[in-house]
Amino acid sequence: MDDLITGYKRFREVAWPERKQTFERLAARGQKPETLVIACSDSRVDPQMIFDAGPGEMFIVRNVANLVPPYQPDANYHGTSAAIEFAVRVLKVKHVVVMGHAQCGGVHALLEGAPPEAGDFVGNWMTIAEPARRMAQDASIPPEARQRFCEQCCVKLSLFNLGSFPWVAERVAAGDLKLHGAYFGVATGQLEQLQEDGTFKVTAV
Repeated sequence: MDDLITGYKRFREVAWPERKQTFERLAARGQKPETLVIACSDSRVDPQMIFDAGPGEMFIVRNVANLVPPYQPDANYHGTSAAIEFAVRVLKVKHVVVMGHAQCGGVHALLEGAPPEAGDFVGNWMTIAEPARRMAQDASIPPEARQRFCEQCCVKLSLFNLGSFPWVAERVAAGDLKLHGAYFGVATGQLEQLQEDGTFKVTAV
């Protein structure tokens, strides 16, 4: 906690004076981000840092393995779906980005099994990505390539599941909402974008 307080003090001394007016404007007018980013909870993958975004620019949802569950409105708790609903229907974002990443612990648990210490929730959560696991276990995919392949399949699966939300599908069909897939290399710092042909291509800098 001491490190967090030290960081807060730096924020107040350095960042706050520079961005005071921005925060005051956001407080007075409310947030109007144009992009929803669905990313992994992994501490190495910070969307705001990767996209060099400021306060109020992105609405960010983070969970294990950046998964979007299928549309299932019922009495259960749906934190990710609730955030998507708020971003798409209330804030009316124009873009949704699903960003996966290398060395994802959730995907490793999907392929190898969740560690015993994460048996209450992680294993069950990762069943959302069972189609990605089955594709990654294809005999034609070398074992050393399965993790990356599965991580990228999870991005595609989440985009597919987004289409099961009727109000997402309606806005996409109307042309006022666009869905994007991305993949971040932790060791390389490179961002790859999902192409129409289903491949990921490194973003030019």
